[in-house]
Amino acid sequence: MPNKTRFDSRGFYSALAATVTARKVTWKHVGAETGISPSTLSRMASGRSPDAASLTALAAWAGLNPTDFLEGKSKTAEPIAIVGKLLRQDPNLDRQGAEALEAILQAAYERLKSTKRK
Repeated sequence: MPNKTRFDSRGFYSALAATVTARKVTWKHVGAETGISPSTLSRMASGRSPDAASLTALAAWAGLNPTDFLEGKSKTAEPIAIVGKLLRQDPNLDRQGAEALEAILQAAYERLKSTKRK
C-alpha cells in the first residue's frame, strides 16, 4: 500500500494556539497581523485545513514549518529530540529549566508512547 501524506490541520492549529498563548496575543491580533479572516481562523479551530495562502501566512507569523505537520512523511529525528532542542533554544528558560522540562517530557513520552512500529 502506498504511503499517503496528509496535512495534520489539528496539530498545526494546536501549535499555532500554543504560540498565541505564549505571545500573550489575541486571535484578533493574529488575524490583523497576518491578514487571515476570523472565519478562516474559526474553521481551523474546528479542524478544517487552511488554504495555502493562509497556511503560509500563519506559519510565517508563528515560525512554524508546515512540513512538520505532514502525516506519513519519513522523519529524520525523534519527536522528543526535537522538543528537547526547542526547549534548550527557548530564551524564557535557563539551561536547568530546559533540562528539567526535557527530563519530564522524556519520562512521560517513554511511558505513553505506543510500542507498535509501523
